[in-house]
Amino acid sequence: MNIGSTSINILRDGTYLMDGGTVFGNIPKTEWELQVKPDRRNRVRLGLNCVLITTPEKNILVDSGAGSKRTAELKEQIGFNGNKLMRSLRTFGLTARDIDVVVLTQLHSTHSGGCTKLDRTGDAVPAFPKATYVIQQDAWDGANSHNERFQGSFYEDDYLPLADQELVSFIDGEEEIMPGVTVKVFDGPARGHQVVLIERGSERIAFAGDLIPTSYHLYPSWISAADEFPNETLVQKRQLIELAMEGGWLIIFGHGNECKSGYVRDRNGKPQFVPIEV
Repeated sequence: MNIGSTSINILRDGTYLMDGGTVFGNIPKTEWELQVKPDRRNRVRLGLNCVLITTPEKNILVDSGAGSKRTAELKEQIGFNGNKLMRSLRTFGLTARDIDVVVLTQLHSTHSGGCTKLDRTGDAVPAFPKATYVIQQDAWDGANSHNERFQGSFYEDDYLPLADQELVSFIDGEEEIMPGVTVKVFDGPARGHQVVLIERGSERIAFAGDLIPTSYHLYPSWISAADEFPNETLVQKRQLIELAMEGGWLIIFGHGNECKSGYVRDRNGKPQFVPIEV
């Protein structure tokens, strides 16, 4: 999507599989499988979506996918088909060294795993060496003090090397990253989870991250079992959907697979989803 001198595009790091019960929480399988069919192991395929914002001044990447550092056993377990972010960047004539800012909606590995890569000695090093990584302080604190429930969600080698090289910009709450690009905390999915709001010309775009991970999760009660504060997710999701309906915001889903984005229209007082490809 080109808006004047600014270009906004969805990049795909790949896809992976997650248990349908985890994806849809307390929604019965008999209900959610009418929308998406699971495989024989009850897994549904999700996307690893990122957003690239290019302006004459800066190249901004929102989220970094899952990267390539995890073991072959884990990749097989989650049906991982990924590590495609760098290839996606090259389609826009960019390399990792051209990225100036990486905004992370949170530090779960499916959002931050691509921030680092393994060097020849097997050590994790920043994948975008010239970038500043923008993270909510609360997200950082949560990742470094999580309990057993979220043990499989965070991997320290995704983010600690960034701090070791002093590449992290910690923020607290709503903040403008650059004119027309603002982050706002919607922390139902995880401590410090932030949504990225982009305003350029007449276009308004919200990268929802895990607040609304897929188009199926536009139903208010469809909330992932992996959310840390599901009741907050319910309230915050309604807020974002209302914002989208009233202001004409395009929503980009952090894990949408077949459908990655769309508008929510007001149709006789009820929300109606209109898928749009970016």
